[in-house]
Amino acid sequence: MILSCHHIDKSFGTTQILKDVCFHIEERQKMALIGINGAGKSTLLKIITGEYAPDNGEVVLAKGKTLGYLAQHQDLQAENSIYDELMTAKADVLEQERQLRDLEEKMRHAKGDELEQLLNAYTRTNQTFEQNNGYAVRSEVTGILKGLGFTENDFSQSITTLSGGQKTRVALGKLLLLKPDVLLLDEPTNHLDMNSIAWLETYLLNYSGAVILVSHDRYFLDKVVTKVVEIENGQCMSFEGNYTAFSAKKAIIRDAELKAYLNQQREIAHQEAVITKLKSFNREKSIKRAESREKMLDKIEVLDKPMEVDAAMQLHLEPDIVSGNDVLHVEGLTKSYPGQQLFEDISFDIFRGERVALIGKNGTGKTTILKILNRIVEADSGSFTLGSKVHIGYYDQEHNVLHPEKTIFQEISDAYPTLNNTRIRNVLAAFLFKNDDVFKLISSLSGGERGRVSLAKLMLSEANFLILDEPTNHLDIISKEILESALKSYTGTVLYVSHDRYFINQTATRILDLTNQKLTNYIGNYDYYLEKRDELTGIYAPEKTTDTPTEDTASSSRLSWQQQKELQAAKRKKENALKKLEEEIEQLETRDNELDELMALPENAVNVAKCVEISKEKDAISAKLETLYEQWEELSEEE
Repeated sequence: MILSCHHIDKSFGTTQILKDVCFHIEERQKMALIGINGAGKSTLLKIITGEYAPDNGEVVLAKGKTLGYLAQHQDLQAENSIYDELMTAKADVLEQERQLRDLEEKMRHAKGDELEQLLNAYTRTNQTFEQNNGYAVRSEVTGILKGLGFTENDFSQSITTLSGGQKTRVALGKLLLLKPDVLLLDEPTNHLDMNSIAWLETYLLNYSGAVILVSHDRYFLDKVVTKVVEIENGQCMSFEGNYTAFSAKKAIIRDAELKAYLNQQREIAHQEAVITKLKSFNREKSIKRAESREKMLDKIEVLDKPMEVDAAMQLHLEPDIVSGNDVLHVEGLTKSYPGQQLFEDISFDIFRGERVALIGKNGTGKTTILKILNRIVEADSGSFTLGSKVHIGYYDQEHNVLHPEKTIFQEISDAYPTLNNTRIRNVLAAFLFKNDDVFKLISSLSGGERGRVSLAKLMLSEANFLILDEPTNHLDIISKEILESALKSYTGTVLYVSHDRYFINQTATRILDLTNQKLTNYIGNYDYYLEKRDELTGIYAPEKTTDTPTEDTASSSRLSWQQQKELQAAKRKKENALKKLEEEIEQLETRDNELDELMALPENAVNVAKCVEISKEKDAISAKLETLYEQWEELSEEE
């Protein structure tokens, strides 16, 4: 055990955030700390680091072990370049390197005992330098920077010019280079693109220390963690396994707790009814029996009602107007900025009922495409047309549709004056705004809370084509699951940009990958995209080279969007057909073996009629199998 928390309590004013929190983490273990926004996850991390003092309890770190902490927001003030700032994490190694160079210089002029002493010092220093991986320190820094999404052109950029998200990535890089025994990471994937998140997953899986993660990225948690600690109502519960395992176990526990609570409530109500009845008899014996039951009832430890996802949190979306089948047609869209080509000559169609995820690295132009479709930004060339009766609803990352001076309730009621109070409160409850929460000012809300208000406002619109830019950013897991459920049942059309792979896997019916300034179409969810990415990117969006393209490459690049879809659909159809054939062959072969066993039974061997019946069925199976074998062979050889 490398770190443990014992009976941690923490309150702010009259609000108790953490109550008797206990858990531990072993060396090399990867653990997730989860809970809704405001549950106390970040507070607990700050107690572990010593930034906050607990009201009660203690944190125990194994002797000689080190902690490293990445907060959600970083404010690096250094004047260094990105590369130099990361090198500061290796100051001790760089000092050893300087000492080696000094010793080398002195040894050039030394003789006798002095040289012997210098050689001994050099050997000792060099041994430590090698143990600290000193000879690979620069390649290690470069590898981490590239893994976190920085290009070599970025390395010389000054820290003072970086955005908040870029500073967080720099801080994460420094922390990884320091290699503390326990890594505490608060939302480390918030400012990373998909490739960088995948790189971080691999890095953390191979990390030699322990890791405690606070994250709402369920796909990331599934890949990395082997233990989940959930904070709910200030208390914590530990589960072995990844997020999916936790989710399944939690559902079972929640059901059991709810049953126990309801059973106890029924028993209490029954006892109270019996007590009332006994007292109504107004006889000494009856009154004594009633008092005895009252004493027994007073001794019962009443169970708290477990938190449950109530009906109000199940959001149902339905567009008022049904669009035509053709929702969006994009033709030859191109956009660049001075010194940067985002995308070139891209074309695609979206049809009614589709949920299309637009993915790609940061800076490739995904949000720009959404802004072009909403006429916020002009394309350099190309065009797009909306289909019949299409009404767009747009969700932007900056939440520009909100008014800071209004309350949440006013924001919704002013936008939709025909809605009654009950309907507004039900919609806001679906996005976790309950009771007096609805009277909070927009200006006082966190980024995640503003996101939920924007989504609630959008869902009430008459739009039948939702265009969403990072809709799950800053949402906690419960809010994400509500949104996923709503979108899956939505009969309109959705186009969205997201880095949330779990969300994409749950909701997307198709994926458009913006890579190498081209779009590649994947008819499936995120898992299907991962399976086919290398193959299809090579065909439809190869990296640009100065070489003259071959005839095959040229013809591939000329494939129309419709042809791409047809080729992929044909391939999937063939794969499904092969699978069906193999299943049918397996069933028939199993039945043929069963018939052989029947034929061998003594009672059947002397039964002529039964033997004839079995032989006929075997002949039919043999003929059918021959046909199926030929079909399988033909399908397998098709290009």
